[in-house]
Amino acid sequence: MLNLVQQPGGRDMYGMVDKEYVRKKHFVDGWSIRRLSTQLNIARQTVRKLLEDAELPVYTRQQERACPVMDPYRAVIEQILEDDKKAPVKQRHTSARIFERLSDEHGFTGGESTVRHYIRKLKGTAQECFLKLEANPGEQMQIDFGHAEINLGGTRTKVCLFCMRLKYSLVPFVVAFPTERLEAFLEGHVRGFAYFGGIPKEGLYDNATTQVIKVLAGPDREEHAWFSSLRAHYLFDSHFCQPAHGNEKGSVESLVKYVRSRALVPVPSFSSWDELNAHLLRWCETERTKRNEHWLVEQKALRELPAASFSSARPIPVKVNSYALATVDRNQYSVPSQHTGQMIMAKAYVDHVDFLVGSQIVASHTRCYKRDEIRMEIGHYLTALERKPHAITNASVVRQLPPVFGRLREQMTRAHSRGYKDFLPVLLLLREYTLSELTTALESIDIANITAATLRERLSPTTIAGLETPEVITTMAHAAQYDQLLQEVG
Repeated sequence: MLNLVQQPGGRDMYGMVDKEYVRKKHFVDGWSIRRLSTQLNIARQTVRKLLEDAELPVYTRQQERACPVMDPYRAVIEQILEDDKKAPVKQRHTSARIFERLSDEHGFTGGESTVRHYIRKLKGTAQECFLKLEANPGEQMQIDFGHAEINLGGTRTKVCLFCMRLKYSLVPFVVAFPTERLEAFLEGHVRGFAYFGGIPKEGLYDNATTQVIKVLAGPDREEHAWFSSLRAHYLFDSHFCQPAHGNEKGSVESLVKYVRSRALVPVPSFSSWDELNAHLLRWCETERTKRNEHWLVEQKALRELPAASFSSARPIPVKVNSYALATVDRNQYSVPSQHTGQMIMAKAYVDHVDFLVGSQIVASHTRCYKRDEIRMEIGHYLTALERKPHAITNASVVRQLPPVFGRLREQMTRAHSRGYKDFLPVLLLLREYTLSELTTALESIDIANITAATLRERLSPTTIAGLETPEVITTMAHAAQYDQLLQEVG
């Protein structure tokens, strides 16, 4: 039977009509619309609607419900949301910020939850559809930077993870740097291509400033000159995601999270960057083994590496100041004093900085990533100290030498007023011997009777002279060591 609902005023109306009963009476028993209307006491129009289809009746609101609290502010909110389309993605209004502005600027007296609900209704809840992307063997690599924390030399340190992943085989390459700057971006490619032993056809990137100077219309970009140089050397193409659509390179986006959770959890400890990168390289090799079947197919499709190597340094013209110091990224490094006042070229690598006069490297320092630091090599100042020997007493570069030099200097200057002149020949031995050798010799004998002559006798006569050049810095950046490491994990 039908369910009758008594309505106000005594008139019987059907709340939920038994649709099945009506349709059976009409289509099976042959009742007419008039008879159904008369017998069931419902309007003929209602009967016709019940006969149209067998679906359950659904209530449809014909007119949007009014919102007295928020409707007066609808135009303000819509304008804010419209303006946000032109603002940086990470600097657009949240519901909380809109609530603050409505309260402060427009006298809104409602609650924040009311604003949130209203904005959610304005924006709608439609979800974006994503498309699954594929690539042929050797066709595409995806590149991105991520971050992680480790204990480096006993100190909690944030590291930048350069991540490169081949799209077809999903084989990863990850290396850690102290920075995301251009030199790290370039060096990551050099090491990645060396690890894969070849080059894919194209790379997919976001719009970071290391690659893109300006985003133009559509897919066009004004690219960084050194990124273009990298592509010209290795002969691959570049493509870029839409701004704020990093999901378009989802393979490498997931790699950033994956390597962090699998290779660096719990937070590991390393004594050096070399040790950290050796660990990451072994992890990459394990991942490559897991995907060996697809890797062998992709490996054959990669283009060969060029015969010549690519310099991943960032060139910076610098002027040597009156203290024989040149500034690179807010840190100062010494060069030989004879270049004071000259414009020379600095080449900033990830882990060291070379200073060149013409094509000759005149100084090399370990790269510093702090600010306002000063790195000085005593060998760069020997000529200046010869001309100004009295400066030996207070010169910063002298006071930064190992403690045994300070003890010897104090003893000689206490002995007589011109003791600094006795100390100078000891320092000048650094033209013939390394700082490490001279320090060891000083610590092995009684400094009470030390002279430059006795030190020379103590030192090996076969030591090679270093004429005002610092000792060579050996790092993972050197190709020979890196090739050796690749062979060890392979």
